[in-house]
Amino acid sequence: MNHDLTGKKVAILVANGFEQDELEKPREALKEAGAKAEIVSPNDGTVKGMKHTKAGRALKVDVPLAEAKPEDYDALLLPGGVQNPDTLRMDERAVSFVKSFFDAHKPVAAICHGPWTLVEAGVVRGRRMTSYPSIKTDLRNAGANWVDEEVVVDNGLVTSRKPDDIPAFNAKMIEEFAEGVHSEGEHETTISGAM
Repeated sequence: MNHDLTGKKVAILVANGFEQDELEKPREALKEAGAKAEIVSPNDGTVKGMKHTKAGRALKVDVPLAEAKPEDYDALLLPGGVQNPDTLRMDERAVSFVKSFFDAHKPVAAICHGPWTLVEAGVVRGRRMTSYPSIKTDLRNAGANWVDEEVVVDNGLVTSRKPDDIPAFNAKMIEEFAEGVHSEGEHETTISGAM
C-alpha cells in the first residue's frame, strides 16, 4: 500500500481547547509521511491546546480560517478536545470549510470529540463512525451508525475514540489520505479492536 504523502497538503482545523496529543501526534505522522500539514484556525496568531483537563501549549496558526481555501488542501484532520469542536460547530465558516471536503469527496480524519463538527456540517447520515462515547447519541441522532471500535473507515472518513487510539488512527489516516479523493457511493469499512 502507498503511504507516501509527498506533495499532499493537509488542513488541521482547530480552535482553542483542542486535545494536544490529538493534534501533535497525527501532525507528526503526516509530516513523516511527507505531507505538509497546516494549522487552520478561527484564531489569529496562536491557538491553545489542552492536555486532558490541564492547559496545554499554544501552537502557531499557519493559516487563519478567513484566508483558508478548501481547494488548496488534499485532506482534513479534526482533532478532539471538548471546547475545540464546540467552538468550531458554532462558526459558520468552519462548518462550511468542513462540508466542502465532503462535497469534493476528499478524505477526512476526526478523533474523539472532533466528529461534533461533522454533525453540524450535516455529513454523517448513513456513515459508520466512532467517537468519544459522550457524543455517540449526537452522532446517532444525526443519522450515523455509531460503533465502539478504535478506528473506523467509511468512504474516506476515518474516526477514532480517544488518545489511546492514536496509533491505529494515524495508520488509517495516512492510508486514506494517500488514496486521495474517494468516488461517491464507494463504501469501504475497516475496523480494528473494540474497547
